[in-house]
Amino acid sequence: MADLWQLAASELAALIAKKQASCGEVVESHLGRIEAVNHKVNAIVKVLADEARKDAAEADRKIAAGQPLGPLHGVPFTIKENIDFAGTPTTWGVTALANAIVPVDAPVVERMRAAGAIPIGRTNLPDMALRVHTDSSLHGLTRNPWNPVRTAGGSSGGEAVALATGMSAVGLGNDIGGSLRNPANACGVASIRPSFGRVPDAGFVPTEDHLMAVQLMNAQGPMARRVADVRLALKVIAGAHPRDPWSIDAPFESPRDASPIRVAMVAEPPGSPTDPAVAKTVRDAGAALRDAGYAVDEVAPPRFEDAVSTWAQFIVADFLSVREQLLPIMGKDGAFFFEAAASMAPALDAAGMSRMYTNRHGVARAWSQFMAEHPLVLSPTWTRLPFEVGFDAASSENVGATLDLIRPVVPANLLGLPSACVPAGHDSAAGLPIGVLITGRPLRDDECLNAAEAIETRLGIKTPIDPR
Repeated sequence: MADLWQLAASELAALIAKKQASCGEVVESHLGRIEAVNHKVNAIVKVLADEARKDAAEADRKIAAGQPLGPLHGVPFTIKENIDFAGTPTTWGVTALANAIVPVDAPVVERMRAAGAIPIGRTNLPDMALRVHTDSSLHGLTRNPWNPVRTAGGSSGGEAVALATGMSAVGLGNDIGGSLRNPANACGVASIRPSFGRVPDAGFVPTEDHLMAVQLMNAQGPMARRVADVRLALKVIAGAHPRDPWSIDAPFESPRDASPIRVAMVAEPPGSPTDPAVAKTVRDAGAALRDAGYAVDEVAPPRFEDAVSTWAQFIVADFLSVREQLLPIMGKDGAFFFEAAASMAPALDAAGMSRMYTNRHGVARAWSQFMAEHPLVLSPTWTRLPFEVGFDAASSENVGATLDLIRPVVPANLLGLPSACVPAGHDSAAGLPIGVLITGRPLRDDECLNAAEAIETRLGIKTPIDPR
């Protein structure tokens, strides 16, 4: 039998429920794995060993007493360090917030714990989650376990690496510009940016009140090594919560007719070239979907480049309003990336913001009409392989190149759409996984995950791995 840390979250939950493994054994296995490999990758920045052992003992007591068990009872999970976990600091990766201890759990943490999952660690992120590469001025660099000289992605890079190496069974991250899907792509794990409103988003640090870009484009979501575990965790954390006034209760699955779902395959997204290895992986994923009964057409949604540029205008204009608060607490590279990225989109006055919102509505309408015929869009996650460590902040030109390569992820943020990342290939020369995106209609997260699982079944890669 495989070591417990090698098993999927759903497999661990089943073993625990059947009393074939104790919660204490599962936690100790993962703590041992953290001890063995975390020093090589720096993914988990705070190990919750004592707390996890205490929680595991209580979880085993509940089993012995015959109490009802949640769907993730006894399963270890990790939490990105910009998500509130009571009694610990929500650092956002910066020294200024190293002691920003919060009083209560974020809704997503609260729900994972209510489902029986056990927090085992806090994971690394770049300064203020505003970079595509995970290097924190507080905690340092997180290394990609497949290739240590390439980026692990960001901003949920610590989560992706913890999962890929078996230190955690399931994790929590967030995504305003691909931050759940960027590192999943770079590290060979699965994730989903949920539909707008499906998962509540609330926290105390840096403030309880969010910028408009955060309100409309950020999403809390799960990551795991397998799509089935992403689905399980998403069901656990979904639903309206009083701390998030925009969160909603919505059915997770809806009836569908018997006709094949049409997929728009965008192997080479408009705007700039795509690496041939990445484009081939997308077409392989398209073939896998055809094999699974989907109808796949190679066609791009309308106004694709408009979607990308409108996202950039929105996030830059909104975050410039807090520039004077952000820059003094960010490290040199993070601040450079922010400043260079901000210079590439216009600062908008009130009239400009109004025009941006109007344009956003037009893009959304065009995509909605297109997705009435093609409910799913298959694309690369990134148009090129993960870059070398430090590339993204080495020059203004490199900042631009980095933003260019992530452009497939951002339409989902602009439009509030569900978008799942799943590994679909491996580049042997660089030794890196290649992920693809399945983006769907509002509140059809289930369709995204179904298609992602069909790709995983045919093209999935083996994880966890030992760091190189």
